Amino acid sequence: MQVAIDGPASSGKSTISKLIAKETNFLYLDTGAMYRATTLAFLRDHISVDDEKAIEELLDHLEISFKNTEDGQLVFLNGEDVTREIRNLEVTRNVSEVSAIKAVRVKLVQMQREIAENHSIIMDGRDIGTVVLPDAELKIFLVASVKERALRRFRENQEKGIELSLEKLEEEIAHRDFLDSTRKESPLKKADDAIEIDTTSLSIQEVVSKITNLIQEKLTN
Repeated sequence: MQVAIDGPASSGKSTISKLIAKETNFLYLDTGAMYRATTLAFLRDHISVDDEKAIEELLDHLEISFKNTEDGQLVFLNGEDVTREIRNLEVTRNVSEVSAIKAVRVKLVQMQREIAENHSIIMDGRDIGTVVLPDAELKIFLVASVKERALRRFRENQEKGIELSLEKLEEEIAHRDFLDSTRKESPLKKADDAIEIDTTSLSIQEVVSKITNLIQEKLTN
């Protein structure tokens, strides 16, 4: 069974998907981490988003892998653990631009589909239900207010020791929403057959329970 969970930045996709995967024993694939790892590769090699030749060369040698541990899922870029580094501010500020490059999306969507072929999987991102897994048996679209999403990111940053004002985070999230929903390649968009869940006033466990129940319904029908 394939479960697609889409939504804008900080709508709770990754946290919720990981918990559901644990409860259902499905494989979890964090596609956002794949785009972040690719963005980190761009930044490290000082590659411009307009340099088609350099992009093609980077993608030819790009390897992204995951390892599940007791402490969570680790992300590897060309064999190096970059789990923490892909969450830094520089990557966050550049990931939308790198994600909008057609060649990048083609490469990563191909990787994602190959992984999904052989597993019961939960995949989260921005175009899973519309592009990556258009035939997924269950599609969820998570939403939440910009204010609530900024507050969630603010708390995450505090835990990591990152200083950024709530006001600045609201601006950045609203800007990211605009970039993600207006980009030419695979924009952030709710699939016609997706179930929308507004998480603004729901706890994580309430959302997990809602989606887990929907999965059970699909499995028993």
